[in-house]
Amino acid sequence: MTDAAPPDLMRQLEALGGQLVWRIGKDEVSDQVVVRLGFASATPRFSFLPKLRSAGDAELQEAVEAGRVVIEWVD
Repeated sequence: MTDAAPPDLMRQLEALGGQLVWRIGKDEVSDQVVVRLGFASATPRFSFLPKLRSAGDAELQEAVEAGRVVIEWVD
């Protein structure tokens, strides 16, 4: 059984989540799953990064379980 987060923390996380954008896919060169995350104000900068190939749910789950996920913060 897990403890629920305090209500104030949940409100703060929900507010933060509303300001974020992300892209998830596979790197064309390394084949690693990449999660790109940034504030909505950084959205134009996503287009300057290398393209990500689409990845299915099974591929994403496999990468998470194997620890092959790269998280990139986009400023």
